[in-house]
Amino acid sequence: MTGGAYSVSSCYPADRFAVTQGATVRGGMKTGPHHEFCPDCMSWMFTTAKEIEGLVNVRSTMFEDASEHRPFVELYTGEGMPGASAGGAHCYEDFPAEREFPQLIAAYGAWDERVKA
Repeated sequence: MTGGAYSVSSCYPADRFAVTQGATVRGGMKTGPHHEFCPDCMSWMFTTAKEIEGLVNVRSTMFEDASEHRPFVELYTGEGMPGASAGGAHCYEDFPAEREFPQLIAAYGAWDERVKA
């Protein structure tokens, strides 16, 4: 959905996320994850999905300083272009198994000091 070799996003607890101005529109596939877009420029802003219930996956390019949002997990590397890597600490050819999420979330909290319980 980015037209690039990869896309970078950051996952945050849903209860700590809010759209503070305007409204978004759902785009992409109409089944599965809910990809939310800016209605004016159609930039992909964030995603919610049952697979990550309670979390919001925010496109890192939406932040004023995207350099603070370095990759922790790389997903769908099996579909990636040869040589394209974001340097994530954990890599998956598709999506991690649901049973792996508690360990990944705990590891992320230890990895990134900005994450508070």
